[in-house]
Amino acid sequence: MRRKVVLGEGEVQQVAAACARAVRGVDTTTGEQLDEAALVTRAGWLTGLVEALVAAVVREHWNGADLAQLASGVDPAGASLPSQGWMALRRLGWTVTLPEGVYVPDRVVRIVQEQAGRVLRSAWWRAEVTAALLATWPADPARRTEAEWQALRVVLPEGEVVPGAVLLARTRQIAAFQARHRRLPAGLTECEQAPGGGGQVVLAAVDKQLATLQRCPEDPARYAVLSLRLPVRPAPATRADWHPVRIRFRLPPHVPAHAVLCPPTLRIRQGRLLLDVPYALAVAKPQRAGHRTAVAFDWGLNTLLTGGTLRLTDETQPRVLTDARPVFFRAAGVLAKADRLRILGERIGARIDRLRTLIASREDRGERPSPHLVAKLALLETERDRIAARRTRLNAALARAAARFMTDTAIAVGASVIYLEDLRDMEARGKGRTLNTRLSQTVRGAIVTHLRHRAAAHGITVVIVPPRGTSKYCPRCLGEFRHHKAPNDRAAGWAWATCPNTACGYSTGRDNAAWQRIGARGLTHQHKTSLDRTSGTYLIRTVTEALDRESWVQLQTRDRTKSGPTNRCPVPGKRRKAPAPPGHHASTARPGGQRPAGRTPTHPTHSSQERRRQQGPNTIGTPARPHRPDGARLGAGFHRHAHTTPIRGRPSHPPERSRTPRITQETQADQRRSRHPGPARTKTKEFVNPYVGHLTLEHTDLWLGPEVGARMVTYSPKNEEARQRLEKLYELALGS
Repeated sequence: MRRKVVLGEGEVQQVAAACARAVRGVDTTTGEQLDEAALVTRAGWLTGLVEALVAAVVREHWNGADLAQLASGVDPAGASLPSQGWMALRRLGWTVTLPEGVYVPDRVVRIVQEQAGRVLRSAWWRAEVTAALLATWPADPARRTEAEWQALRVVLPEGEVVPGAVLLARTRQIAAFQARHRRLPAGLTECEQAPGGGGQVVLAAVDKQLATLQRCPEDPARYAVLSLRLPVRPAPATRADWHPVRIRFRLPPHVPAHAVLCPPTLRIRQGRLLLDVPYALAVAKPQRAGHRTAVAFDWGLNTLLTGGTLRLTDETQPRVLTDARPVFFRAAGVLAKADRLRILGERIGARIDRLRTLIASREDRGERPSPHLVAKLALLETERDRIAARRTRLNAALARAAARFMTDTAIAVGASVIYLEDLRDMEARGKGRTLNTRLSQTVRGAIVTHLRHRAAAHGITVVIVPPRGTSKYCPRCLGEFRHHKAPNDRAAGWAWATCPNTACGYSTGRDNAAWQRIGARGLTHQHKTSLDRTSGTYLIRTVTEALDRESWVQLQTRDRTKSGPTNRCPVPGKRRKAPAPPGHHASTARPGGQRPAGRTPTHPTHSSQERRRQQGPNTIGTPARPHRPDGARLGAGFHRHAHTTPIRGRPSHPPERSRTPRITQETQADQRRSRHPGPARTKTKEFVNPYVGHLTLEHTDLWLGPEVGARMVTYSPKNEEARQRLEKLYELALGS
């Protein structure tokens, strides 16, 4: 199941995951064809069994001593523990207790131990943070003094790199425990309950005796085959109750054909069997330093991302230049929709709490809960889950669109690095109810995660820069800005920034100045870039004041020296399109043939006959009506309510992209393959006949035209056994 990726010079391995759906399978023991419902049932039995066993192992070892033993990496004999979770648990003697009368293969026990080992190992970091907070518990948990923060950073392992938001969240968790029990917890295991199994089956710990995964020989670019042993009953009693099942599923279109497939993870969601298939491929290794061209972006509210291009010169004293042409990613429509869903979810949650209180009060009085209230509670809980799923999908679409926009911008200008500011510690408080909520709903972490994955495929480095002072100082002279509401409104505000230095006088939007400071700080401090091993993100942890004071940005101007004749073509829109007036033969009349100057006159009431501008998937500003964005339906990667600055050098709609509304990426791929007739394609199909049993046939089709239409299909036996069974079936047909 595992194959290594061949790496060339300057390449590293990148691992990503794609979600596929299994809709049919074949029980190779009985030859039974399994539809999606049967597959979900059998996989559900396996998932439930694994989840229960994992929860039991985690509960048994959910204590500080066992967590420390596993995290130490050394067994009681002093030998190093293996990196695999299931091998480490077996070395420590942590066994799995099976239910009485249930037979579980050893490979399934491996899965249980692997998942339990991952859960227990991941809890150790939280246990260290909790222990450090308890050791330096302040007098007022809501407001730590500077000395208390310094004491906490000293006790905490790698305290300088732990985000402050994590420490504040753990502080609130401990304070809530103290309010309930009137005392501090002893540690993480008392403050948190033991985690569950997660409702999944991780096949990374098994070998080919339980599961195999390979690309389909007939169509390796689009299909893969998973062979897995699944139980035929909820409580399998013997080995015979585990049958191998062959599942042929379609790979998502974004999985490269040369990628190496890794063992998947099984999940049951909403009555569907989902396969999270990791795949590995070779990509260019990101560089920490040596960057000359960069793009930088600043986070915002009305405009989610504002960025631009910066270049570092090759001079003895390098300078940072910019063309001062900002790009924008505006997602006001998406954020407004997410806010509406949040408000609706909060209202439904309040009603759910009210119904639970009513039901609990009747139970406390010994009365039977009203069936009407119970049914209403179940309905509201279902609706709340649906709203949460919609918000999740909306945030994921926004994160993918923003990541693609930043990556495409970097590719278009030839940048090798993308700089972002680190806002992990930003707390949404003290700014008013509306602004606090908007700041809290921004999916910055998901955007950075998608950006790192997408940029790594093109060899672009993503670096996080400290945000302090990026919006406070002028990028041209490093003087302190004066912030006000608008260019024509000098009232105190935050949207517009003006430099009070009379020699500079730079005036621009707050976000437009911030991205220049972010990019200049990243280019001048790129030698201090380090890799965070836990998240895989490149960071600039500290800022040197001497370098920061010299990281001012200069405007890159074009050389406008005249090197040729002046273009005599008239400027478009400067002359009317009316024909020239006719000439007159009278000597006193003005000669004709000259077109009068000026713009085309417009009628005071009638609209112009010119074609109105249509809203595309990557335009900004107020669109002309009707508003018909179609970026999402075209597969452009942008949400229909997210508008961006067009990427220079890239058309909005590539010629090869279909403009058919509501067409999926898979359908577009099929149409592209069928535009030109190619060689015959052969597939293997399996049938179960009630008279002769299992048949394995070769399905061959030949398209007779460039489009989907007439084709020639033939079926032939794949082996001798299938040929004999077909002949027997033919004789039975003749006899009848």
